[in-house]
Amino acid sequence: MNKKRILYVEDDETLAFLTSDNLEQYFDVVHCNNGAIAFELFCKESFDLCVLDIMLPDMDGFEIATEIRKRDEEIPIIFLSAKTMKEDKLKGLRLGADDYLVKPYSIEELILKIEIFLHRSQKTIEKSNKSYTIGSYVFEFENYLLRNDKEELTLTERESALLKLFLDNVNTVLKREKILTSLWGNDDYFSGRSLDVFISRLRKILKEEEKVKIENIPRIGFKMVID
Repeated sequence: MNKKRILYVEDDETLAFLTSDNLEQYFDVVHCNNGAIAFELFCKESFDLCVLDIMLPDMDGFEIATEIRKRDEEIPIIFLSAKTMKEDKLKGLRLGADDYLVKPYSIEELILKIEIFLHRSQKTIEKSNKSYTIGSYVFEFENYLLRNDKEELTLTERESALLKLFLDNVNTVLKREKILTSLWGNDDYFSGRSLDVFISRLRKILKEEEKVKIENIPRIGFKMVID
């Protein structure tokens, strides 16, 4: 069985070595000692859970968690910090962290918490693997597959993510900025142009479905309507 992949961010070399050495018995650990580099790595690669120190060079743990949550609302995040103030812990949890352990921490407790959050995350993923019905089509999100009795279409990863976002919010207006941030991580001009292309593709694919429409809401965003 493939080990779950952990992004571990810690700039204390001794602590990082000891923690990584223990975690690597159970997980695939990618260690980074710089906050900005760690976030860049997160954007480029795939991880199952993040373990973050707070006091880091260039970008602190709170900033990393904030940016991660803009891109992924589900991935578990655990803070490890020498900051013991209740306000710091509450701030970390409000930013979307799943837990906050104060240094010095027990390696056994950390491993147990990682296993617990990975198990919960896996259940969430399994729940999200459900198929959706769109008119005559069945959409399998994890397989990027849209099929009916006449055809079977393989969507791109981003087309699938966009379609799932619409289907999770049927008959609800989605602001353009929310869609862009969810799929691209930003709402700049070039991402906006890309979104328009993907919307056009989905409309073309679903054009024969009379009860399914992706409506343009001027100056606000889009809404998928299914009668």
